[in-house]
Amino acid sequence: MSTARLNPYTAAPKAVKAMLALTEAAEHCGLEKSLIELVKIRSSQINGCAYCIHMHCSDARKLGETEMRIYLLPAWRESSLYSGRERAALAWTEALTRLADTGAPDADYDELARHFSEEERVNLTLVINMINGWNRIAVGFRSVHPKD
Repeated sequence: MSTARLNPYTAAPKAVKAMLALTEAAEHCGLEKSLIELVKIRSSQINGCAYCIHMHCSDARKLGETEMRIYLLPAWRESSLYSGRERAALAWTEALTRLADTGAPDADYDELARHFSEEERVNLTLVINMINGWNRIAVGFRSVHPKD
């Protein structure tokens, strides 16, 4: 059993308020809501944030995402269910989420540039940074996965 940790919402409300402002900007950046949810799920899977995986899978379903695409997301490279744009976003998500290991490869960036405008590339990067930040807060402070 893990040790109980502090609640970041009550311990540092100004910091959480700043994260919420970043989230608001990311949510309204102009990218497709379904794409944003795929990115959030994939990043959360990589970071091992059970709370975030649960929440974003639920949000994706509400947007009409299929169970098959959610289920196959960890193996998106092997599945034909994702568009070229989604594949570029997922590759960029993995590259930035695992930045220390990947160095954000030119091949991933070049593929991103084929499918996203300059503004969209920046906005997608903002979304990835936002969800990675929340994943680190949730995992670091041991947010609890909701019970079914």
